[in-house]
Amino acid sequence: MSNQGKLYIVPTPVGNLEDMTFRAIRILKEADLILAEDTRTSGILLKHFEIKNALQSHHKFNEHKTVESVVTRIKAGETVALISDAGTPGISDPGFLVVRECVRNGIEVQCLPGATAFVPAIVASGLPDERFCFEGFLPQKKGRMTRLQALASEHRTMIFYESPYRLVKTLTQLADCLGAERQASVSREISKVHEETVRGTLAELAEHFTAHEPRGEIVIVVAGMNE
Repeated sequence: MSNQGKLYIVPTPVGNLEDMTFRAIRILKEADLILAEDTRTSGILLKHFEIKNALQSHHKFNEHKTVESVVTRIKAGETVALISDAGTPGISDPGFLVVRECVRNGIEVQCLPGATAFVPAIVASGLPDERFCFEGFLPQKKGRMTRLQALASEHRTMIFYESPYRLVKTLTQLADCLGAERQASVSREISKVHEETVRGTLAELAEHFTAHEPRGEIVIVVAGMNE
């Protein structure tokens, strides 16, 4: 092994703890430092797999400060593993800055394949998935309508992350901008006990979730224009 360490990006389960890979457990056990979005959330996971390594918090509020010290430690030969609360770090959560800075500094970055919410959601949707665009969370206020209007002419299948509290509002706005008859699906609680995928038009989905209050993490998949 070279003197310089390495940054591992380690996906963690989005639901079922059995979705953790053998390699992910080994890397976390061998790392000199584990960077976690929320040490309490990750503490439960690490305890379950009997991983007792040094844990440091790394979230959007302290990310800029963390980055510098992490780069220094890796350059000194340490191996750092980055995890988020669930899924693959860097996708719609902190982690991107650490990766970018390590790449800029010539540090080796390896991302393990593993759990992420949008892949099961698009595959289970039944909508075309040979081409798609990942939109993550829509802007909450400024730029939201501009983004939605820009997507009205998108031909690829679109994927959004949403909170249960904003789901109906978002489905209604999507119906207004893309057309009420546009086919879509809503997946929630992926890989958990109450996993559910509801399919239909945007109007039908808005109606369904108005009547049945949604819970859990949400992935919305919307067909592109002229499907």
